[in-house]
Amino acid sequence: MDTFETWPKALTEEFAANQRNGRVGGQLVSETDTLRIWHLHIPPGERLGFHRHVLNYFWTALTAGRARSHYGDGRIVEATYTAGDTKHFTFDEGQSMIHDLENIGEEPLVFVTVEFKQSANQPLSL
Repeated sequence: MDTFETWPKALTEEFAANQRNGRVGGQLVSETDTLRIWHLHIPPGERLGFHRHVLNYFWTALTAGRARSHYGDGRIVEATYTAGDTKHFTFDEGQSMIHDLENIGEEPLVFVTVEFKQSANQPLSL
């Protein structure tokens, strides 16, 4: 298992500074009383910085690609996506997940993320 000791100092500092960052996508494209819809476009070699998920949500990959994420428990995970891949997440009261997302592929990564505001946790401020 990876540990924080293997992360570059700038990454650990960013992690510490973004513990309450609720911006889970690049652009908030719609928000209602019940949901937030995010668009995420990450060019090759770029990344979405650390952010915390507290609401139930799902993402759908609109393009194929590869990514690397650093997680709050110290893990570093690489993933391969195909267009249409979708993953759902549910958080009990007090649970959350913090991570970043780096495009390590050769094409832009494009995702849509939908958060459900009527979850066990209150939405984080944006």
